[in-house]
Amino acid sequence: MTRILICMLVVALAESFTPVSPHSAAADTREAMRESVQPAVLRVGAKRELKRPSAAAQIARDGDIIEIDAGIYEGDAAVWRQHRLTIRGIGGRAHLRANGAHAEGKAIWVIKGSDTTIESVEFSGAKVPDQNGAGIRLEGASLMVRDCYFHNNENGILTGANQNSDIVIEHSEFAHNGFGDGQSHNLYIGGVRSFTLRFSYVHHALVGHNVKSRALRNNITYNRIMDEKDGRSSYAIDFPNGGLALVIGNVIQHGPKTENSTIVSYGAEGLKHPLNELYFVNNTVVNDRPAGGRFIFVRGGTDAARIVNNVFSGRGDALSGPGELRNNVAASRTNFVDPAGFDYRLKAGAAAIGRGVDPGSAHGFELRPTAEYAHKAKMRTRSRSETLDAGALEYRRER
Repeated sequence: MTRILICMLVVALAESFTPVSPHSAAADTREAMRESVQPAVLRVGAKRELKRPSAAAQIARDGDIIEIDAGIYEGDAAVWRQHRLTIRGIGGRAHLRANGAHAEGKAIWVIKGSDTTIESVEFSGAKVPDQNGAGIRLEGASLMVRDCYFHNNENGILTGANQNSDIVIEHSEFAHNGFGDGQSHNLYIGGVRSFTLRFSYVHHALVGHNVKSRALRNNITYNRIMDEKDGRSSYAIDFPNGGLALVIGNVIQHGPKTENSTIVSYGAEGLKHPLNELYFVNNTVVNDRPAGGRFIFVRGGTDAARIVNNVFSGRGDALSGPGELRNNVAASRTNFVDPAGFDYRLKAGAAAIGRGVDPGSAHGFELRPTAEYAHKAKMRTRSRSETLDAGALEYRRER
């Protein structure tokens, strides 16, 4: 309504005070109208004019900011077609609880525009007829997700293939997503240009994978990716088509109820990218599967696989397939502060303390960790001292 009133006022002023030819007046009026319609802040909430996010989706323009009051928005779904939107919860997370609602039979939110930022929003309960319903389905290019929570959907986030698209997810949680058929996942990133996942907590995928990405470049850094006691995920991390994968500083745990013997898989469905290199550095990987298995699988034909400074705990082979194993530590559970509570910080005297070496760089990216995961979905800076501990979490003396 504000936009409409502004435009009407501009037209009236132009007609009243412009003593020039009709053609010139019309041109000046159109230019004034274009300049007057600036990106707006649209506010959504129970006490606002816009009661539901879907109402904002119908009137938003490119570049707008949508602020959604914290609270539960039951049975609301939307298609966002605009570009450069920022959509964020205010005063806490805005909870989109699907309760049977979906957009286009795909998701709670279908994002068709490009360069979208979503902050402080919770998505739950997405279910659709083809059993592939997502909290967010991205069909446009490029998405930033920050401080969001996706749980109990058939997919957490599902994206299409777009080699002009960059996906960044940070400080977010994904839990209990998946239909249970092994084809739906906590996170499923299609063939995009790049995918970054950092400082996030991804756990309890329902039979599917916790993280699955077909991106050309993957930066998986400083996350907690786990089954814990009762999770049944397949792979913790899956790069089915290879690509450039930088996996640094993650705490990864495979639970006792998992049905898959492999924790991290690279190229299982065939190497399809121009560059296929895996850099797996300073991670802590724990296998609680009683029968053991493989910590890392790498497909033959991979250009390079460098596995350095990791801590592996539990039964299984560190690597199946080609690759360089350098300076990794096999650690018993007694090396950790509280393994039963999934606290894998190093205890005094742990074998990993001071065992790290300089991992070098790859494609302009320094492989030495500069941060570490802090629960829940936070980060802390890692020291830059000359000595480097192996694993994702450096030893810190109690004070």
